[in-house]
Amino acid sequence: MKLINTPVFSENLRNKGIDLGNKKILITNYAGSLQEEDLTEPANCNGFGRIRHFKLKANKGIWPKNPLPSLPVAKALKIPVESEIRAQVFQNAVCNWRCWYCFVDFKLLAGSKKYSEFLSCDELLDLYLSQDNPPKVIDLTGGQPDLTPEWIPWMMESLTARGLENDILLWSDDNLSNDYFWKYLSKEQIQMIADYKMYSRVCCFKGIDEKSFMLNTQADPTHFLKQFELFRRFHQLGLDLYGYVTLTAGMDTNFKKVIPEFLDNIQRIHENLPLRIVPLEIFKFKPMLERMTPIEEDLLLGQYEAIQVWKHELKSRFDQSLLEKAITEINI
Repeated sequence: MKLINTPVFSENLRNKGIDLGNKKILITNYAGSLQEEDLTEPANCNGFGRIRHFKLKANKGIWPKNPLPSLPVAKALKIPVESEIRAQVFQNAVCNWRCWYCFVDFKLLAGSKKYSEFLSCDELLDLYLSQDNPPKVIDLTGGQPDLTPEWIPWMMESLTARGLENDILLWSDDNLSNDYFWKYLSKEQIQMIADYKMYSRVCCFKGIDEKSFMLNTQADPTHFLKQFELFRRFHQLGLDLYGYVTLTAGMDTNFKKVIPEFLDNIQRIHENLPLRIVPLEIFKFKPMLERMTPIEEDLLLGQYEAIQVWKHELKSRFDQSLLEKAITEINI
């Protein structure tokens, strides 16, 4: 396997993905993509957006419910917790890793103008507001949004200029692959994000040890531990912070060793943080089918061994009263 040189690849894609002078981000257009075939309803906003339905459901008896972003949305908007939350998704067109289970076509991650265009946050909001009954959640996803971290404060500025800063929850994803948040944002922009009332961030850990990380991302395994340091830095900002983890790992993994070690790393940041991290069950989507080999099939199976150890570890580390708390009420 030829491994991705994350720093070099990241800088190359950032240069493709942002127009600093005009404050524009390279945004994916879903028209004609494999990803479009998986959408539950047609792409909107002239093909540059999609409505995502986040559901509070679980694989009964095996996988825990995914409360993100449903519970943070309900808390922020002061609405009842629903079984399904609609969110307006905009996707930047660059990503520096190539996770085999990604539901996005790889051709949509390479910064190609064939599948994307530069749009400003004002232009995105114009498209968003032109629809009937726009969702009260805007999800800035990717790709890897933090290759172009300016997207977040720019969107906050645009929402504030329209008087929408208290009405819409801004949600963003991050794959913990770079430090561009601190490298390219000013102190004022970082403080704006930290102070912005209606903002939540979820960071995704790719795998449970160096080997699974490498197989999942095609990136150098030494970056596995860097994820925890980046997560620590976000935690220090006092954000409304959550995490995902993909448990896809080979069946030969010593799950009873590596999962406790993973959780130890998280608890060195804050003892309660494992309760703000959601294991994602990986399903097969159309874009990933052509990537599947016996190795990926094995990784897919391994997640079902891993989740049992994950659940056992949480029970051994936390009182039942904490385990039963809503993710939004976990103090970090």
